[in-house]
Amino acid sequence: MSPGMLKVKGDQIFDGTGKPVILRGTCLGGWMNMENFITGFPGHESQHRSVMLKVLGQEKYDHLFDKLLEYFFTEADAKYFASLGLNCIRIPFNYKHFEDDMNPRVFKAEGFKNLDRVIDLCAGQGIYTILDLHALPGGHNQNWHADNPTSYAAFWDFKDHQDRVVWLWEQIAAKYKHNTWVAGYNPINEPADELQYRLINFYKRLEKAIRIVDPNHILFLDGNTYSMDFSHFTEVFPNTVYAMHDYSSMGFPLGEPYIGNEEQKLQLRSQYARKVEFHTKMNVPVWNGEFGPLYANPKYEPDHEAINAQRYALLAEQMKIYNHEAKVSWTIWLYKDVGLQGMVYASPDSPWMKLIAPFLEKKKELQLDMWGKYPSEAADAVMKPLAAWIDKVSPLLDKKYPAYWGTLRHVDRAVLHTLLADSLQMEFALLFKGKSMEELDELARSFHFDQCVQRETLNKMMSDKANV
Repeated sequence: MSPGMLKVKGDQIFDGTGKPVILRGTCLGGWMNMENFITGFPGHESQHRSVMLKVLGQEKYDHLFDKLLEYFFTEADAKYFASLGLNCIRIPFNYKHFEDDMNPRVFKAEGFKNLDRVIDLCAGQGIYTILDLHALPGGHNQNWHADNPTSYAAFWDFKDHQDRVVWLWEQIAAKYKHNTWVAGYNPINEPADELQYRLINFYKRLEKAIRIVDPNHILFLDGNTYSMDFSHFTEVFPNTVYAMHDYSSMGFPLGEPYIGNEEQKLQLRSQYARKVEFHTKMNVPVWNGEFGPLYANPKYEPDHEAINAQRYALLAEQMKIYNHEAKVSWTIWLYKDVGLQGMVYASPDSPWMKLIAPFLEKKKELQLDMWGKYPSEAADAVMKPLAAWIDKVSPLLDKKYPAYWGTLRHVDRAVLHTLLADSLQMEFALLFKGKSMEELDELARSFHFDQCVQRETLNKMMSDKANV
């Protein structure tokens, strides 16, 4: 039985009985918002789906993607997650499940089929869900996870895109306004508005619209510039949690190795303190909506055990901040994938992984995925001189928003992660050509919990930290 609707009071969340609640869990990324590094395709979801449709035809396309959505999260996943003592799953989704660009503001009720199913499965295990709109019309940030095949975040320049998102959230809020296992709504994942004020104004408009339909659910509002910047936030809304994301570069293949010295520990705390300065000042709850290192693959890295020991030590230090020094809510990224970061991942011996393994090798060598970018002499030989030349002829380009990216990342985004990656969509899709319905079912079933591997060290760590 649900303990009632969650509410915000001061800097804490409480359930309907007045008991404080700290939400701790994960994110179901790669499911209703597909991402390249999570299931293995190159580039962007929209192009991936379009090319897969051309190769498979409508009937087989529908079958494969329906089964992927079905097998990716089942009752077995919900039971396993609950067994770890975790209590929250954030569910990212793409607006295209609910509305077509060529048929705007015509609601696709079938979009609720799988969302309802997972919300209900989680509720049956006492797990709260947070509904996260991860991809918005026009692209609300510059990256692949917004399903944005350009680096232009057009959402902020077109009122019609914004109108459609307000309309969409009105439909979603009307659907779930009485569901007490839905912890709340996360209306925009990692917004990136170069001018800052447009995000602030849109949040004001969206908050009013949602509250008219549903005055009771918590809003989980991300900071600007990938949920790291609250410098232009000057007021707080009632019953609202403000979300920051707290990744550390020390948890990535090209980052500084984490050795746990005092300088690195101070860096983690300084980074966290900067991101929650607004929360502390305004006395509002902190939700760390995304964080977590990537894990070394035995196939690529002979010293994977030593590398992963460093990554787990990094995560333990971050958890120390979130659980003991601050006691904040958090959802780690991510629950399930093909082996880079997930709590659970498709077995290397599964049909899906055997089929796409050579392509994953190619993606790694070409640095097609920004998330989990590995060293590549071949890519560096082209991209680093190009970035240096651009810096020489356009010295202000390294100030292009987001300025912390630097020239090389902007060039990688344009050349590798967009132009080259999307040009290889057909090569990936052709791996599935000629597959029967039964074969497609077996490929999708590779993501079923019973066919997956549990990342035991990570999951034990999360379980140990769930109730401290």
